[in-house]
Amino acid sequence: MTSPESDSLNRPTFVRYQVVGLLTLAAAIAYLVRNTVSVAESTIRADLGLTLSQSGWIMGVFYGIYAIFQIPGGGLAHRYGSRLAMAFFVAAWSVAALLIGITPGLWIILLAQVVMGAAQAGAFPASCYSISHWIPLPRRTLACGVLTMGMQVGAISAGLLAGSLIDPDHWNWNWRWVFIAFSVPGFFWVATFLARFRDNPQEDPAVNESELQIITEFQEVEIHQTKTDNPAPWGKILSSPAIWFLCGQQICRASGYMFFASWFPTFLQETRGVSVKDSGYLQAVVFTGTMLGCLFGGLLTDWIWRRTGSLRLSRSGVGATFLFACATLIFAAWFVESTVVAVTLLAFGAFFAALAGPCAFSATMDLGGNYVPQVFGLMNMTGNLAAMACPILVAKLFEETSNWTLVLLIFAGIYLAGAVCWAFVDCRQSIRGSKSAETEWD
Repeated sequence: MTSPESDSLNRPTFVRYQVVGLLTLAAAIAYLVRNTVSVAESTIRADLGLTLSQSGWIMGVFYGIYAIFQIPGGGLAHRYGSRLAMAFFVAAWSVAALLIGITPGLWIILLAQVVMGAAQAGAFPASCYSISHWIPLPRRTLACGVLTMGMQVGAISAGLLAGSLIDPDHWNWNWRWVFIAFSVPGFFWVATFLARFRDNPQEDPAVNESELQIITEFQEVEIHQTKTDNPAPWGKILSSPAIWFLCGQQICRASGYMFFASWFPTFLQETRGVSVKDSGYLQAVVFTGTMLGCLFGGLLTDWIWRRTGSLRLSRSGVGATFLFACATLIFAAWFVESTVVAVTLLAFGAFFAALAGPCAFSATMDLGGNYVPQVFGLMNMTGNLAAMACPILVAKLFEETSNWTLVLLIFAGIYLAGAVCWAFVDCRQSIRGSKSAETEWD
């Protein structure tokens, strides 16, 4: 019979959950800072005497740099480890937010957006790299879902907090003080992260043997983060059909998300006669569906893996099924006259699209092995290039056709194409060239 003291010593520690919490908090801070720029755009433009074109450059340069630096940022995490890389990334984008707050004019804001885009580009490949080492396979997709939910929480918080702080009828803060204030959490996060986080579970004295056994039980790759100057095997990465189809589904999902994040309020105003204020509220409804989908997608995907032991079913099966459901709901909304019913269908469509998000993050870990930052960076780069092009192409479509209702049909087709791409993603085929075993797990 064991004593209570012995049971306490044998009980697993929970450092792995603290790691996910820190990474999720970083994601929320990142999206809080990046989305505050768009919330404050009109105020900044009026105060600094900028043109609409100059404001467009301020917002657009972030996404261009963000897409381009996905792979280099992931490479830094692979070379120096997530601990140093993440601390550097968060400190850099916090400095960028501070620069926006004290800027004398356009060029400093553009420089700050370049720095912020490059820093945030590396943060998410590094985060997934850490999750692949700290979280066991049966809970990995849930961890990715929590991470992506943190992004949505940050985006929603930017709208609520920044809008209220700047609004003259509420807090009436100067926009500069908002950016200065929002830069502070990142610096506190860096200090906490450096003190509490280690690249590998074996290096953390707070991890006991019971927790280490949980972490390593289902690891199909060496869990040590390898800090090396050796180049990534880009030949294998770029010649992998599974990785290219994974990039294909990311292009489709990112394009669809960007429609909701950019032209959706205008779409409602033009096709449904919705006011500007109400279109903003309805956009928030869709984003809420996305946020919930991120969490439940992680739970559901891990549940399917535990029940079946099949990477194929719990990754490509989940992704294909829910993107197909999303396409169906968006197509159905095209026939609906009622605005409330149409937006409800679109919100559920966004929810189903988000259900397919966490399994995409996990797929980069299944396929990437010890090169998760590079595979994730490639996937996210292609998705963000598509997201950058989406608002431009939608505007061009409307200019050519003057028909906003075509947009729903096009995006239903895009999500359907994403479902097809998922059907060809076989996560058992890693870039190491061997097919990983399907593990039964009760």
